[in-house]
Amino acid sequence: MALTRDFKETVQARARRDQAFREGLLKEGVECLLSGDVDTGKVLLRDYVNATIGFEELGVLTNKPPKSLMRMFGPMGNPHARNLFEVISRMQQHEGVQLEVHAVR
Repeated sequence: MALTRDFKETVQARARRDQAFREGLLKEGVECLLSGDVDTGKVLLRDYVNATIGFEELGVLTNKPPKSLMRMFGPMGNPHARNLFEVISRMQQHEGVQLEVHAVR
């Protein structure tokens, strides 16, 4: 299901004014990837990029074409681990956070 422009604009507006929301998008996206829900993780990380840094700037930071990054996080995207972790690292730097993994039983 395609998102409406209003919804996308709402997410972007909230992300601009709410640091916790931005961090939440990033954190939830990575947690989804780690739990095996790759499709949801890619959607959340794509939303994070669209609402914050943008694919053009992310392309500059990762030395990757923005279109390649868009495909990476698209529905058919299947990023290599090296590329995915480099992008996540740049997202963390942009946001000024360091995500950590904790084992839970």
